[in-house]
Amino acid sequence: MAQRETAPTGRTLGPRALRTRQRLLDATAELLEERGVLELTVADIARKAETSPGLFYHYFREVEEAALVLAQQAADEMSTLLELFDGVWIGRTGLERARALARGFVEHWESHRAVLLLRNHSADRGDRRFHRVRRRALGPLIESIETQIRISKDAGRLPDDLHPYLAASALVQILEGLSAYAREVHRFHATRNELIETCARMIHGTLNGYRTR
Repeated sequence: MAQRETAPTGRTLGPRALRTRQRLLDATAELLEERGVLELTVADIARKAETSPGLFYHYFREVEEAALVLAQQAADEMSTLLELFDGVWIGRTGLERARALARGFVEHWESHRAVLLLRNHSADRGDRRFHRVRRRALGPLIESIETQIRISKDAGRLPDDLHPYLAASALVQILEGLSAYAREVHRFHATRNELIETCARMIHGTLNGYRTR
C-alpha cells in the first residue's frame, strides 16, 4: 500500500493539494541550482511557484524540509538502477550492464545535482534526516554490488582478501564523486562519454576482477 502524503499538521493531502505541494518542490529545486539553502527564503520559493508564503507553510515547516522531500523523491528513483543487477555481470554482457549503471548514475546526478550535494553536505555535518535519506538511496545499491562481488569471489575471479562491503562502498563513493561534477568534466580534458565509460570500466573491473601478471 502506498504511503499517504500528509501536511505538517498531519492532514492527508488530496490530489489538488499534492499538485500544489509538488509545484513548491519544483520551485525549490530550481532555486537550489542558483543559490545555497541558507540563502533561499520561503518568499523566493512562493514567488517562483506563483503562490503565497503562507501556503508554503501549509506543506513544509522550513526550506530545509522541502529540500529533504526532494532528496527523498530522488532516492525513490534509484530503484530503477537496481533492476540492472538481475542478470549476468561477466563478459561483454556485464560491461554493457556496467555502462547502463554508470550512465543512469550520471543522469541521476545531472537531474538532481543541487539537491544531492545538499543531501550529502547536510549528512556529513551530522543532520540525521539527510543521513537517513542518503542511506536509503545508496544502501541498496551498495548491497547489490556487494552481492555481485561475493559471487565473483566464490567463482575465483576476485582475491580472497578483498572485502565485499568495503569494495562496494568505495566504488559507490567514487561514482558519486565523479558524477557530481559531470558538467565540469571538461576541466579535466575529458568528455561526458569518457566519464561514463571510465565509471563503467571501474564497475565492471570491481565486479569481475583486474587480473595482474
